[in-house]
Amino acid sequence: MRHLLLLLFICTATLGFGQKMRFKVAGLKDTTVFLTRYYGKGLYYADTAESKSGVIEFDTKNLKPGMFALYMPGQKYFEFIVNNNEEISIETADTNLIGQMKVKKSEENKVFVSYVQFLQTQRLKATALKTKQESLKKEDPQYDLITKQLEVISKGVGAYQDSIIKLHNQKLVSKIIKMSVEVKIPDAPKNEKGEVIDHMWQLNYYRKHFWDNIDLNDDRLVNTPVFHQKVELFYGKTMIVPHPDSILAVAFPYIDGLKKGTEVFKYHVDYLTNWAAKSNQMGIDKVYVLMVDRYYCARDENGKSPAFWMTEEKLTSACEDIPVKRRILQGMVPPNVILPDTNNVWRDFMSLKSEYTILYFWDPECGHCKKVTPKLQKLYAEKLKARNVEVFSVGKATGDDYEKWKKFIKDNGLSFINVALTQKLYEAALEDARQFVPKYTNIESLNYSTTYDLYATPRIIVLDKDKKIIAKQLTISQLEDMLDRLQEIKDPVKLFPPDPEEEAH
Repeated sequence: MRHLLLLLFICTATLGFGQKMRFKVAGLKDTTVFLTRYYGKGLYYADTAESKSGVIEFDTKNLKPGMFALYMPGQKYFEFIVNNNEEISIETADTNLIGQMKVKKSEENKVFVSYVQFLQTQRLKATALKTKQESLKKEDPQYDLITKQLEVISKGVGAYQDSIIKLHNQKLVSKIIKMSVEVKIPDAPKNEKGEVIDHMWQLNYYRKHFWDNIDLNDDRLVNTPVFHQKVELFYGKTMIVPHPDSILAVAFPYIDGLKKGTEVFKYHVDYLTNWAAKSNQMGIDKVYVLMVDRYYCARDENGKSPAFWMTEEKLTSACEDIPVKRRILQGMVPPNVILPDTNNVWRDFMSLKSEYTILYFWDPECGHCKKVTPKLQKLYAEKLKARNVEVFSVGKATGDDYEKWKKFIKDNGLSFINVALTQKLYEAALEDARQFVPKYTNIESLNYSTTYDLYATPRIIVLDKDKKIIAKQLTISQLEDMLDRLQEIKDPVKLFPPDPEEEAH
């Protein structure tokens, strides 16, 4: 019983233990100071304290290990490391935070601060040399001398980093420094003539060994800006061609190999998903949709999502429209649309024998549609029709919009295919859709707005001869330019130069 009580006391004491920190900043006025923590590149609030005669103290519980910063008025701050509830005591001066810094307590920060101070002195030396070199001509003997001096500095920094990694390999600071060290890339293999055999060899080697210096089993590393820089570079355009299939070809195998349930896994998934969600680049929505489908909406044998950080409510919200979005991604054959035209004749785009088909969704009352639709008609009549490019236009024609739809078509001489879900058809389908499905149309057509995820109009989707989506969300000038290139039109006359207003819509 005595041993049980002792164990209980130790556990309770450990759970209640706070992270004790004391900072003394000479010259700092009495003011409010913030303790901030890194998560990736972002700094987030962790605690607040009052500076009294330059002394700041924190006793904060439940801090996750990583890199932190003491943030002071005037946007002044300095970084330090929190790890294993190690007590921290650091002194410095307001006039030179890094240069005057001394660590009184914390083995992690003794190593870290010495390293930062060393880097600062070497950076100053290198900057002075580079400034001097820029004033010289390459033929000047001093130019080569400075180059050699810069190489000595660089090698010195590398040697210093290697010594920390070797001597302090159990410390978090060692892993952070090692993470910042670039992987050394060997020369590409050459044939007997001395010619490089594969010009992609070095890039592929770099990509394969990119994470060699990073402990992907250590969740503490996500709480540092260096980790974010690495993630950003790994998925960036210097490493991967910015095409959705190229990105996913790298991302899926790599992320699948990470340990699920870890902060490292979470960071990669969240980073790439959020990046894709914010991107305006055509086709990147495929990265977003397939990332969400694979890492948020999928379930294991116990019904658990890989996205352990998401509530069920948020998962439901994120996943509810993914099946719809999947069907209208680039490379997919989208659902057919079968609706009546202005003469009440049922038309569909799948039966068109055109080399390219433009699906065009619009609303006669939409201000932007009123500008774009006549442009599309001009492009169709003067260029596309003769080149076997068809336009299949789906207009909003329920309620009062029916007469407006027909009037707009007539007034603007729209000669391409115009179909719509009319009010009469809409009401009849609501009463009994079986009178139209499957004899004339399908459920996807009667619900085309949901089928095509139409949250705004106008919307242009380009299909190839096999009716696969090859482009979406184009302006008229982009559509014209794209089709001129695809059909290899030499020295084409452009009807529509780029329109900043349309591109901003």
